[in-house]
Amino acid sequence: MTALEERVPAEEGRRRSRRRRPGRRAALAALAAVAVAGGAAAVALNTGGGSGKGRASALPPSTTQVTRQTLRDEQTEDGQLGYGPSYTATSRLQGTLTKVPESGDVIKRGQQLYEVDGDPVVLMYGSKPAYRPLTVGTEGSDVERFEKNLKALGYDGFTVDKEYTSDTAEAVEEWQDDLGLDETGTVELGRVVFAPEPIRVDSLQANAGDPTGSGRKVLTYTGTDKAVTVELETTDQRMARKGAEVDVTLPDETTVTGRIDEVSTVIQPGEGQEDPTTKVEVTIWLRSSKARKAAAKYALAAVDVTFTAGSRKDVLTVPVTALVALAEGGFGVEVVKGAASAYVPVKTGLFADGRVEVSGQGIAEGTVVGTPK
Repeated sequence: MTALEERVPAEEGRRRSRRRRPGRRAALAALAAVAVAGGAAAVALNTGGGSGKGRASALPPSTTQVTRQTLRDEQTEDGQLGYGPSYTATSRLQGTLTKVPESGDVIKRGQQLYEVDGDPVVLMYGSKPAYRPLTVGTEGSDVERFEKNLKALGYDGFTVDKEYTSDTAEAVEEWQDDLGLDETGTVELGRVVFAPEPIRVDSLQANAGDPTGSGRKVLTYTGTDKAVTVELETTDQRMARKGAEVDVTLPDETTVTGRIDEVSTVIQPGEGQEDPTTKVEVTIWLRSSKARKAAAKYALAAVDVTFTAGSRKDVLTVPVTALVALAEGGFGVEVVKGAASAYVPVKTGLFADGRVEVSGQGIAEGTVVGTPK
């Protein structure tokens, strides 16, 4: 009753070179460098006397102040504006394709998607494909899904539930009559294609006059809303959380808000002797009225997408390079007061833009701490 659907990998190419803003990964790399260096020159705190501070042997080569600010763990990547992921409609009917749509056509519930032997294959809404014919006595969620569509198309006289009754069959006969089909009361497998919403025909995999049968690809399709696709490195997957908001900057510099709808892993085959690579593919839908209006003028376009993995307001921060690895574990900073300095342990929080959130006894806005040259 439906065509099989399969995900088509995002189109390759049409990408600009990726521009990254310094993010947490760079900060962590810097922190790792601090830790490695600290392993050779770790600071031993004086735990006696109750001060909790270790005296430095000499003043640091440079200093900075603890500042209070908002930290945002952000990263900007190149994205491709289009219609989101593409899917394939696969025939389950034996015969000849007698009519196919054109690329760009929008098909809604109850409308013909393509035609086999002069009879229409119809689009209906649902998140799962059909896998068997429906006839009197059939029970299951697929029955309910079909009946909901039948009711939405204006047919009645039956109860929308998981049981295909004789009342359902009578409504189906009326539906078949309206479509010019034989009035059998049974919905054959392949007569209906399910998609979650209206679809836009992306490309044709077969033409009118071609033979078709079970497993024959007919066309690819997308949704009708605009969406942005971004590929991230696997190490940046933390930036993409399903449901999170992102900022999308369009070619005219207009910035709109999008929401991450899907995060999936894509394996790209290597070229020549190169090994396959794994990427994280992120789909971002532009469904707000402002975003729809701003993106309407573009069919396909390169855009910038800013992800925010974390944000901390009004926190104390120091440069990551100010951190010192402590012999007993953890990190500290070298607090400078006049001609003397002491190592003070700190608790670290968010890393962003080369800075880190810190807190601890004696750490306040304006506190002077040591840094490398």
